[in-house]
Amino acid sequence: MEENITNQEEQIVNTVQEFNNAEQPSAEKCGCHEGKKCKCLPIVNCILLVGLVLLYIFHFTGIGAKDGKNLVNAEAKQPVATGEGGLTIAYINTDTLMAKYQYALDLQKQLKDFQSAKENNYKSQAAQFQKDYEAYIKNGGENMTLSQQQAKEKELQDRAQRLSTLEGQYSQEVAEKTIAESEKMTRAVYNFIREYNAQNQKFTLILARSFSSSPILYGDEGMDITDEIVKGLNEEYAKVKADEK
Repeated sequence: MEENITNQEEQIVNTVQEFNNAEQPSAEKCGCHEGKKCKCLPIVNCILLVGLVLLYIFHFTGIGAKDGKNLVNAEAKQPVATGEGGLTIAYINTDTLMAKYQYALDLQKQLKDFQSAKENNYKSQAAQFQKDYEAYIKNGGENMTLSQQQAKEKELQDRAQRLSTLEGQYSQEVAEKTIAESEKMTRAVYNFIREYNAQNQKFTLILARSFSSSPILYGDEGMDITDEIVKGLNEEYAKVKADEK
């Protein structure tokens, strides 16, 4: 919806009709009273975006690591050298990482709640505007002086204008928050893997494997370090949450 109701009743009707045709929902239009899925805000799918970002966590570069973190694990899977150059390779299943990393799960819920709050706020304002507009049209400005009618029409005009930009504003807020929080998590995961590897296996290369988008068609299970990485990430996250209390 993009960014009127003039002082004349006919023009108010036209503006509200345009408002509705652009899918700015009234209480009936959004289907909320019928238990239908509300389409008031075609906002970015937060969960899919978080997953997409994590699928590429290994492609981020130039991120500084924290010093002094002890990630030594006596049970870490030891690398097996391949080829004459002694190249050691491992991979992490990012689908499993997303499904088991508590930080990612908590973030998905937070972003979903943030989106729902924006949607509910918009629906509430749109429904109230429709109610007030219909009430004004029904009584035809009864018991109002000309100046009072003009003031009421101006109020409706201003509210319609605000609603016409509100959806885009909320969509942008949700998208910006999703990207910022996802990048924050991505940096944390990338740094953890780098430091963990430096203090344990020292693999030459760690790849990301995913069912939906991955250049890896096959990987020996002996090269899969997903479980120990997820375990380490969750232990770190648990400590951070405990320190926040």
